[in-house]
Amino acid sequence: MISQKMTEAINTQINNEMYSAYLYMAMSAQCSEMNLSGFAKWFMVQYHEEMFHAMKFYNYLLDQNSAPKIKAIKEPPAKFSDIKEMFEKTYEHEKGVTANIRGLMELALAENDYASQNLFKWYIDEQVEEEKNDVEMIAKLSMAGDSPATLFMVDGFVGARGLHVESDFTKL
Repeated sequence: MISQKMTEAINTQINNEMYSAYLYMAMSAQCSEMNLSGFAKWFMVQYHEEMFHAMKFYNYLLDQNSAPKIKAIKEPPAKFSDIKEMFEKTYEHEKGVTANIRGLMELALAENDYASQNLFKWYIDEQVEEEKNDVEMIAKLSMAGDSPATLFMVDGFVGARGLHVESDFTKL
């Protein structure tokens, strides 16, 4: 069993992951309104990944005989000036998530909580991928500039992204 302090910290991170999912759902909705279905799909895939992350923490608490606490999720921003701003905000957000995960790892190290350290290692590796994806998207959008034709091409490219995590949480 993990400590109460660790349980509280993980419950906070569950809420953070759920907020991330809401943020990406809001971005997907705006992309749909802009008729950019590829970007809408990209952000919806991101939504599902964040839900997977939340449920991975949730199940970990259950496995550790600790109680998940479901908390209110704050409302994310719903409007962004353009696609590039969305990815810039996404990158800043993911850097914050990375800092949160590092904080969890520091707590696990301080408590000699080896099981939690193992879990957090997975998330640390995941955050490297998240930030890399955001930086690459910002670079692509910077290259596209203000060209609608190029944005259309990038929209098609990002629409090919598939879901690579389990979305049926009963299988976790």
